Amino acid sequence: MADNNKKPAGLTEKKANRRGAARLAAVQALYQMDIAGAGINDIFAEFESHWLGNEVEGDTYLPAEAAFFRDVVSGVVRDQKKLDPLIDEALSKGWPLKRIEAILRAVLRAGAYELQHRKDVPGRVVVSEYVDVANAFVDREETGMVNAVLDQIGRQFRGDEFGRG
Repeated sequence: MADNNKKPAGLTEKKANRRGAARLAAVQALYQMDIAGAGINDIFAEFESHWLGNEVEGDTYLPAEAAFFRDVVSGVVRDQKKLDPLIDEALSKGWPLKRIEAILRAVLRAGAYELQHRKDVPGRVVVSEYVDVANAFVDREETGMVNAVLDQIGRQFRGDEFGRG
């Protein structure tokens, strides 16, 4: 008997791709805010009109789920003072967040926010997605650090998914 409530595979995959694009855009936006001191409203306007789903300097950006993009960026901005100490605790001793490259700070903040607040997304998916985002910018050693830090944060907020310890 066929399951008529089942969604076509393409819809789920398309949503996942749009969320992945939103994560990449969110990290880029957070990086830009960190480096250039841009305000959140300017960032939203710029990314939504010029980046999301458009061609920029010869690169075509995938359409992104704008609401997800906005949630991650605004959530990180709102909760940064709570997120940064969590990330600091998960980093190796002697490597506080302020010593980490700005792009990695953006990746870790976005991932930590999503692990803490976006329970609609499985924790291991969050970690994997942000490792993939980091891979677009840094080498393998640094993506390993992203994986380890987000895994530790995931265990803190989603022990049932990750297993505690």
